[in-house]
This record gives sequence, C-alpha cells and structure tokens, in this order.
Amino acid sequence: MEPAALLLAVGLGLVTAASAGHTAVECWFVEDAGRGSLAQRPAALLLRPGPQGPPPRPDLDPKLYLQVEDPTGTLQAAFRRYPRSTPAPHCEISRFLPLPASSSWLRGLTPEQSCPQALNGAWLMVSMSSSVFSLSILLQPQPEPQQEPVPITKATVVLTVLSHTPALRVQLGQDAVVDLSFSYMPPTLEAAASLPPGPPPFGLEWRRQHMGKGHLLLAATPGLGGQMPAAQEGAVAFAAWDDDEPWGPWTGNGTFWLPAVQPFQEGTYLATVHLPYLQGQVTLELSMHKPPKVSLMPAPLVWAAPGEAPPELICLVSHFYPSKGLEVEWELRGGPEGYSVKAEGQRWFSSLHHHSDGSVSLSAYLQPLPVTTKQHGARYACRVRHPSLHASGRSAEVTLKVAGLSGPSIEDGIGLFLSAFLLLGLIKALGCVAAYLTMCKDSEKKTQ
Repeated sequence: MEPAALLLAVGLGLVTAASAGHTAVECWFVEDAGRGSLAQRPAALLLRPGPQGPPPRPDLDPKLYLQVEDPTGTLQAAFRRYPRSTPAPHCEISRFLPLPASSSWLRGLTPEQSCPQALNGAWLMVSMSSSVFSLSILLQPQPEPQQEPVPITKATVVLTVLSHTPALRVQLGQDAVVDLSFSYMPPTLEAAASLPPGPPPFGLEWRRQHMGKGHLLLAATPGLGGQMPAAQEGAVAFAAWDDDEPWGPWTGNGTFWLPAVQPFQEGTYLATVHLPYLQGQVTLELSMHKPPKVSLMPAPLVWAAPGEAPPELICLVSHFYPSKGLEVEWELRGGPEGYSVKAEGQRWFSSLHHHSDGSVSLSAYLQPLPVTTKQHGARYACRVRHPSLHASGRSAEVTLKVAGLSGPSIEDGIGLFLSAFLLLGLIKALGCVAAYLTMCKDSEKKTQ
C-alpha cells in the first residue's frame, strides 16, 4: 500500500469500535505551589449527566467538578469505544493561557501578537493517557459554578487532540504508522463570525524526545505560506482538515508515517496541533522488536560413549532486538523414561554481535556432563525466551546417541577403519604384483 493511502486508511479510523463508556473521569488538578513544587487537588469530568442529572460530589471543589459539553463529539466517541475492562485513564488538569506559538515557522498563524477578546477568560488543559488512547482537550469553563441541582461547573470542549496508538510496537525495519486526529469548535459564535468561513489554518508538528529536548521530525502548516523545516528521517504526515463546514465544528487528521524504523528512533514522540493562540499535544511511545532465530550445533546427532561427555553444544541466537530480556535454558528431554529435566553442565555466553540493521546475535554454550546408557535417544534442547516471542519461547534440539547401543560403537568404528586400511593395502599389493607379472610377460614376448 502506498504511504498516502496507508495514512488515509488509518486516519479515517477504519477500526472496529468497542462498546463501552464512562460517565465520569476522575482527575487531578495540578498547579504551581511555588519554590519549584506542584500541588494536586482532586477533580472530575462528568461526560454524561444521566436522566437524574449530575450526581452530587461534596468531596470536590465545584470549580473542579466539570460537566463537559462536547460540540464535536470527539471526546464522547473516544469514551464510547473505551473497554469497560480497561482501567480508567490517568487524567491531569492544569490552567492554560492562550499564547501565539513560539516557532518561527508558525508565525503565519498569528500575524497579530495580541489574543482576540473571544479567547479571554479562564482556560483549562486536560491530558489523559491509557493503553487505549492518548488525549488532550482544551476546556473553556463558565466563570462561576451553578448551584442547582448540585454545585458543578459547565465547561465546553474547544480543541481535542487524540491518538488511538499511545504505545506502538513495531518490528524492526518495518514502517511505523501513528494515528492522530483533532477537532475544533470556536469558543463563541462571535469568534466564528469574525473569521472567514471554513476551518482555520493550523500547524502540525511531530517531535521525538531526546535527552530532554524535542527533536523536530516534521512540520506542516496546510494553507499557509512560509518556509517549512525539512522533514527528517523520511517522515510523512497526512495533515488536513476532513471537512469545510463554514462555521464548524471541524475535524482534522495528522497521522504520522515513519518508514523502515531503526533502534535509534525508539522513544517518546510528541504530536502538537497549533491553532491561532491555542495548542493541544499528546505523548506517544514507539518501541521495536525482532524475534530471534534459534539453531543448535552440532546437528543432527551428538555421539558420546558411556562415561564420557558429549561434545560442546552451541546454541546460536541470531538477529534479535532488543538485546535486553533474552533468556536461554538448556534441557535434556525424552529418553526411555520420557523425562524432561534441566541439562547440567558448564554454561557460558559469547559477546553480542551487532548487525547493520540494529539487531544483535550471540551464542550460548553448554559443556554437558558425562552420559549414561539410560540417556540414549534423549534430546538436548536450548529454549530461548525473549520479549518478542510468545511465553513458551522458541527452541532447537539435537538427539543424543550413546555409542554401542545403536549403530556402530567406537570400537566397531576403529575396527572398520583398520579393516578398511588393511584391505586398501592388500589391494595395492595385488595391483603391484599384477603389474610386475604383466611386465614380465611383455619382456618374454620381445626376446622370442
């Protein structure tokens, strides 16, 4: 599939939805407590009040008990497909101040550095993270809580940024595709009427965190001119509004595609959507794996005499990633009693060998103990466990043959060798005699 088509398929959300739903989300309100410390207070987002209205929450400050109105429906849709069996997302709320973006390539979004009056008032940023999604919303709460029927503050969702791939695990060398969607509804009708009809310009940026700093991989400002930073590492994004309604709400797409990923691209990714004076950001994790190939030498048979140790066994574990989490176990399986026990003997590992694609290989060694006749027909096996494999792991095995019990013994082998040597010598001697006799006959014929 072409990259653009792949991005479009993911961006349009071609995923089976799960029936679920949360009526409320418990959060923490985080604010600066001075001297470099943070203070936390409990808060809650009420997503659906229910037929009886909002339930009372006397444990919460009414300004932090927020009844959410979602004009675009993006937040509600995300929770409708949230499995009930999954733990609720971690949720934090903080204050937000509308400001123009600091990056030079985004200056076209805010030609005037003063925020319009429509953005005045209090703003809250909500960040949620779970194994299901990573989500960020901007809320504009009402100035004062309502007191009836219960003390609660109504808040309207203005901007939502959402990804359903908060932790993406990709096989080493394959493409990584991270979905990203966003939606926007102007905070007031006056704000929408003061702008040209249709969705506003926006900026999209994807960064990878490295040593505390965000390394810019891709930047885009659809519909705006100006010099854009060049995309890095072959990154591509599907950056566009999905609709062009004159006054909103609008939904957009910023799905990210990174080709043929390598280990250095693992880590935390930040996706930020910029609107004039407003921003929403989600955090995602990208990790990679590659299952190992396992082979055992010598193969297919290992020969040993009773009371002697078999030759050294080498288990080659090749082309796997990451290097951490690898376990190698040695087993002795089968035999006449059908046992399976831990193989005894001296064990050690080689150093890691690094390949050009970022994967690694190593060899595990076993010097088995001397064998007994009871072990004839048993199998030595090395079992490999790794985060990229199923719980049972992957194994390779060789069969142990005890000399004298099946096939030729060592003494028989020596006897056969000596017999073959003597037979070869006899054949050569007979050949020399035949050649001598032939020469004698030829000479007699010449003298006659």
